[in-house]
Amino acid sequence: MILDSKALLDGDVTTLDDLFRRAGVRHPAALALIDPPNRSQFAGGAPRRLSFSEADRAISALAARLRTLGLSTDTQVAIQLPNTVESVIAMLGVLRAGMVPVLLPLLWRRQEMVAALSRVGVKAIITCARTGAAAQAEVAMQVAADLFPVRFVCGFGDGLPDGMVPLDDVFRSARADLAQAPRRVGNPATHTAVVTFDMAAGGPVAVMRHHRDLITAGRTIVSEGSLAPDGSLLSTIPVSSFAGLSLALLPWLLTGGALSLHHGFEPTAFAQQSRGQKAIIVPGPMLGSLTAAGLLGDATVLALWRAPEPLAASPPWQGTGNLVDVEAFNDTAMTASLRGPDGLPAPPDAGWPPRGGMVAVGGYAFVQEEIDATVAKANPQAIIVALPDALLGQRYAGSAPENAAVRAELDARGVNPLVTEAFRTRMPVNAAQSTVPVDALLRAAG
Repeated sequence: MILDSKALLDGDVTTLDDLFRRAGVRHPAALALIDPPNRSQFAGGAPRRLSFSEADRAISALAARLRTLGLSTDTQVAIQLPNTVESVIAMLGVLRAGMVPVLLPLLWRRQEMVAALSRVGVKAIITCARTGAAAQAEVAMQVAADLFPVRFVCGFGDGLPDGMVPLDDVFRSARADLAQAPRRVGNPATHTAVVTFDMAAGGPVAVMRHHRDLITAGRTIVSEGSLAPDGSLLSTIPVSSFAGLSLALLPWLLTGGALSLHHGFEPTAFAQQSRGQKAIIVPGPMLGSLTAAGLLGDATVLALWRAPEPLAASPPWQGTGNLVDVEAFNDTAMTASLRGPDGLPAPPDAGWPPRGGMVAVGGYAFVQEEIDATVAKANPQAIIVALPDALLGQRYAGSAPENAAVRAELDARGVNPLVTEAFRTRMPVNAAQSTVPVDALLRAAG
């Protein structure tokens, strides 16, 4: 449901859960959430397709599970999941339980997770058994061992380690076990809704946002893209950042249509998912290749740009549908602008902050000094450099006498795979090709 012009007045008490419930009341049997068709290849299990009523039951069941663990109102719960139905159910379930979701990027490993979560009061982690080759559950258990406040690690999927709380049965709930979130003092719309992270020279910085902030950002996207009520959306951007929330989750909640989720980038799955969509959310640098392949149809396209240079250099838009450029300023702010008849982007916003000493690889930021020190500890003779990349802005490439040994050591230290895979054993490639696996690069682009 699209809020009217009075929705954000000081007296408004609308929360994200309220938006979901409104959409569910209007169309309880309509499709709400749709998994990637290739889900079994990276997360296991059959793809899920949930109606609003089915999603509502799962959200309530997950909220009830968290409450039965003894977690209290306003407890912070970390979530690290791929771009699947579980990521949305987990976030809304945490909110319905009266708790605060703390969203973690999927490619973060032990080192980054511990650095970030040690700065907030997380008492539980929700993750999954695996994402591709990454043992997400094992990493979460390691993080919990490093952080004393973490009391529970919960997970979706088969083969969870001993000691984890399984969550798959929330999708088999026959009724809504928890109908109403605990009440708080004051306006619920101004309470913290989510915590995301920005990266600064001093390390991860927690960014707290209340419901009104997120609804305002979502309404901006809905308005600029002229998104119609009950329209379908396809998102390649995970809901683990302010950009992902603003571009995917909030427009879905505000318009009440079906949200299809795409993980990483798999051309066959994307081609299947993109047919008939009213709006498609993609990383901006992929516009050219997707348009040339005819995969965007006549949908409204919401393009996410994380650096000003690729946006400024993007060619005139020649697609059939409208194009909205969304500039994300790290994880702190964003702007959205509809391209005009000439198809050219507006000049990049002057608000892009300087990032001295930082390397930005798609949606991930690194402190170069820390990366250099970490690589030197793995092998003093190893070097790592940031190179230009057409898709991500920058990418890492590394060199050492024994690349495999350095890579293994970095992996053991829990370093982000965008760094560890810089020391991948190289095959003969041309200068335009990357040393980092394509799937990791494309996940980073989101």
